[in-house]
Amino acid sequence: MTTPSNGDTVTIDYVLKRGDGQEVGNTAQVGPQQVQIGSGQIFPQIEEALTGMEVGDEKSVAIPCDKAFGPRRDELVIDIPRANLPPEPAPQPGMQLNAQSPDGQPMTLFIVEVGDESVKADGNHPLAGEDITFDLTLREIQQAA
Repeated sequence: MTTPSNGDTVTIDYVLKRGDGQEVGNTAQVGPQQVQIGSGQIFPQIEEALTGMEVGDEKSVAIPCDKAFGPRRDELVIDIPRANLPPEPAPQPGMQLNAQSPDGQPMTLFIVEVGDESVKADGNHPLAGEDITFDLTLREIQQAA
């Protein structure tokens, strides 16, 4: 029985679902993913699940909101005057903006509403406030040298 351990690189397929079961992402869209166990590239709960799996095994891993992307924070929803945005492309709901937080850290904002004078942008991760589940399939293990 070969299972991955710290330092090994694994190839996985996944389906990501919200707590209500709605699918919000999968490797059919982006292709199989490679992850090095112990590198902190993914949620610790997924690393833990993978270390007990063999190639071909499937497992579901539920991650509560507070261990995933955290709760939604109302203070991360802000109004931005349209004069502060470039004229092109015209702002649209769903458009992504790159900004800086007050402490200087880069952050991503998503436009959620467009008005005549301002846009409402949300700095929360799209899955903030959501419990999530990853349905995993282990495809390959490359053992560390």
